[in-house]
Amino acid sequence: MGEFWPVPDVLAYLAGRWRTERSVRDLASGDAGRFEGTTVFETRGDGVLRSHESGAFTWRGVSRPAERTLRYERDDGAPGTVRVRFADGRPFHDLDLTSGRHVADHPCAADLYRGEFTVRDRDHWRTVWRVGGPAKDLLLTTEYAREG
Repeated sequence: MGEFWPVPDVLAYLAGRWRTERSVRDLASGDAGRFEGTTVFETRGDGVLRSHESGAFTWRGVSRPAERTLRYERDDGAPGTVRVRFADGRPFHDLDLTSGRHVADHPCAADLYRGEFTVRDRDHWRTVWRVGGPAKDLLLTTEYAREG
């Protein structure tokens, strides 16, 4: 087996509950933070997989609740590829895990988010987002481990 684990059906792979741990580093200031929680991926009858992430985010010693919701929609019927959207339907990025690895860009105002998605095996995957621009200089690394 190679370095990455190919995923023939992204929605089937992601479905379920994942332990989520994210490190956040501000490369300009040196500040670091951490998110710990869960992400639940579920379909609600319309064929769209929704992810709901919830947990606690700690930044500069202060911990507070944090959550977000994203939508994963099939891309023209290709099971290995999906379109990821924000909860309100705005586009976020495409995701193709047929090789087990994917790089995606998301422009946000004058900043650019570049994400690398890697699948290690049936129960572990990772995202690394590098955010650069005039407003942000961040590195966000998230590890997902399947629960149950």
